[in-house]
Amino acid sequence: MNILVGTPNRNKVRSVQRYLQAYDVHLGHSISKRHPNTCFPKGRLFITSEKGNCSSFLLSGYKEYQIHDIITLEKGCVDMELKALRISEKKAEVLHSMQIMQAEDLLTCYPFRYENLEAKPRDTWEKEDRIILEAVIVNRARVIRFKGKQSVTRFKIMLEDEEFDVSLFNRPWVSAFTIGKMITIIGKYDGGSRITALQYNFKPMREQLGIHPVYNVREGITQKELVRYIDKAWQALQDQIPDVIPKPYLEKYRLIPRRQALYFIHHPASMEAVKQSLRHLKYEEFLKFQLSMQALKARDTEMVQGSAKQFSMEDVMDLKHALSFSLTDDQNKVIEEILQDLSSDKVMYRMVQGDVGCGKTMVAAFGLYACVLAHKQAVFMAPTEILAKQHLANLQRLFADFDITVDVLYSSLKPVQKRAVLERLKHNEIDILVGTHALFQDDVEYYDLGMVVADEQHRFGVAQRKRMLEKGEKVDFLLMSATPIPRTLAISLYGDMDVSTIQELPKGRSAVTTKLISSRSMSPILETVLEKIDEGDQCYVVCPAIEKNEDMDMRNVTDIYEGMCASLGRRYRIALLHGKMNTQEKDDVMERFLRKEVDILVSTTVIEVGVDVKDANIMVIYDAHRFGLSQIHQLRGRVGRGTRPGYCYLLSSTKDPDSLQRLKICEQTRDGFAIARADLQLRGPGDILGTRQSGVPGFILGDVIQDANILEVARADAAEILAHLDTIGYEEIKMYIEHTVGSATYLD
Repeated sequence: MNILVGTPNRNKVRSVQRYLQAYDVHLGHSISKRHPNTCFPKGRLFITSEKGNCSSFLLSGYKEYQIHDIITLEKGCVDMELKALRISEKKAEVLHSMQIMQAEDLLTCYPFRYENLEAKPRDTWEKEDRIILEAVIVNRARVIRFKGKQSVTRFKIMLEDEEFDVSLFNRPWVSAFTIGKMITIIGKYDGGSRITALQYNFKPMREQLGIHPVYNVREGITQKELVRYIDKAWQALQDQIPDVIPKPYLEKYRLIPRRQALYFIHHPASMEAVKQSLRHLKYEEFLKFQLSMQALKARDTEMVQGSAKQFSMEDVMDLKHALSFSLTDDQNKVIEEILQDLSSDKVMYRMVQGDVGCGKTMVAAFGLYACVLAHKQAVFMAPTEILAKQHLANLQRLFADFDITVDVLYSSLKPVQKRAVLERLKHNEIDILVGTHALFQDDVEYYDLGMVVADEQHRFGVAQRKRMLEKGEKVDFLLMSATPIPRTLAISLYGDMDVSTIQELPKGRSAVTTKLISSRSMSPILETVLEKIDEGDQCYVVCPAIEKNEDMDMRNVTDIYEGMCASLGRRYRIALLHGKMNTQEKDDVMERFLRKEVDILVSTTVIEVGVDVKDANIMVIYDAHRFGLSQIHQLRGRVGRGTRPGYCYLLSSTKDPDSLQRLKICEQTRDGFAIARADLQLRGPGDILGTRQSGVPGFILGDVIQDANILEVARADAAEILAHLDTIGYEEIKMYIEHTVGSATYLD
């Protein structure tokens, strides 16, 4: 097959040739209007400088040479390799580690702050001030060396008839500092006549004043080098930067063009220019995200259509009579939303989010029951075997008075047992199947699967979820998350899902008392903890690491377990649990803890998604400052699940004010939504967006809390744009959406 490639001008031909050769593409001749009769040997790729769609060549009689495909490389369509910018392989490797793969990625490598270099009059300097000055060197520099490669270079300068002592660390180049030479110094005023130089050069100071971007760099690349590479990328691509945002929205919000935004973010004339750049780029990030998520949702809805499930709402609600307690208003509302989804002809893709212990599983049970009443099979997926067994017991107890068969499937079942379950499943003798990843293996065949519930959805890869959806017709999907975020934010972030929220906690649930202890050891609370164990309580002891790490000073389960065994082992039964143990070992330990054969369980965060152990009412978290707020909240949700009150002790000797602020929020707040919001503000949205699709854009500049209003506006605009994609002027955004939806895959 021959491919004719058209570029905007003749100069671009060479860059396109270099780009394609880098990928070992076999090239034919470069042709132009001057050589219209160049022949096309079969199987070659041709590059031409003819602008537009190359139609003049086809009209010249080239059709006979079987040109099957015409690619027009117009503005903004070429991904330029870093090597095209003459960046060495060694430097390119460092850039790759910074997720800079193409020249265009350099333009979206944004500064994390700006430095405003402004010469202050000498009489306004105060100690610790950052200063820039131009002065003359008045004495010979000398170097003082310390151990290793450390050194300090010292010399004197004269500024406005005043002499200053300058210290420059780890740059021992005496010959550079000759007497009488003018030098520009950017540094810190240390008081008196002392200055620490952070940067220096011999260019006139007036050329350096103004606003300068500061970038995050990695070892192996300097600020100067990165700035130079960004400038190279700008020179190469400045004429190929189209606006992704459609013109009506640029005008509506008075946004500067994308080309200007990318220029000013790296070359700011003023902070107002930076502000205008950020307005455009933040909105573009959020709009791309919303368009991708909403387009994916539309695609999935179109792909999976089927007949509505037929059941009576009243029959489903009969399940309430089997409960020994009343459902909360939030639970009733969410059950109604789930039943409406099940009875529609569109596939359900809903996430139920709520605080630890809010009753999400009970809500899911009503959906499972409705599915069974519609003569379909349902599946309840759990992340671990022991949790699957717990859900099995709970569902069997709930449906004890109903004609419903609940069974379980997991990897460690004996072959005979597994074959029996699979046989009964295939012949419609099982209504609800609880299990782990074993549920979607190839040999698992359902009679008629209608619904999947995934507990703690972030523990399952979406490729696995997709395999479940393919095991039936119109399989409805319900995900449950115990990491709640504000509803409006959830709707914006999870644009590909419908979101239900349970904020009310069931009545009678005892609160967990949380105390921050300024200590690295259990000494201050040991007596209290042991007294509670003597009264019949069990205790979790959580550490951030499995074993000792020379690079990081943090408590680990191995040392703590061995220490506790040595000091308390004769009196108490102590067990160890961590992620390096295999599934069977972990389940065995949890089974023993559940049967109350263990008093103290020393563990990593593998218990975060854990089993209800009714007597586990104490938790001690070592180095609590190393955990996120939401993670601590999840962990303490493991205790106080019975009739006795729960206690969580946060051990930390940190003096870091930000860490202490986080821990105090945990100590004072029990509301999971408030904690999740505080965690977002303090740590950013990484944890929440960690379960999003690969191929779907994330946020570099946008902050989902600070810029929540932009996110919300972008959500509404995305819906409007998707409804008018064929409008003239929307070609760029349409191409972007088609590419994103085509390449997006879920990532957990």
